[in-house]
Amino acid sequence: MRMIRYAFLVLLCISLVTMALANRTPVAVHLLPEDISTFSGFGFGAELPLFLVIFAGIVFGLLIGAVWEWFREAGQRAEAAAAKREIARLHAEVTRLGGNQRPKDEVIALLEAGAARR
Repeated sequence: MRMIRYAFLVLLCISLVTMALANRTPVAVHLLPEDISTFSGFGFGAELPLFLVIFAGIVFGLLIGAVWEWFREAGQRAEAAAAKREIARLHAEVTRLGGNQRPKDEVIALLEAGAARR
């Protein structure tokens, strides 16, 4: 499995370098459209190679997706934390009430030992 992962990473690197070499043409990138930038007096622009614009778009999309997923799963994390607190509370209550006593019947002790192993 490790070799497959390394082969995939090598192919990915080769394809990214090939794409970067094929897209070295500089392009003009502006923060705002020209009409709005002249109206507001604030306009930022730069000449960048096309592959940098493509890679920046990919990274920006991945970051947006990660933040979106983190917010989407916030409810599930809260439920898991509440369940964990409830389990700890119930475990403490069972321990307090003497849940660690040995059963007097040997058959029940064997059944509980088998259930504990699963």
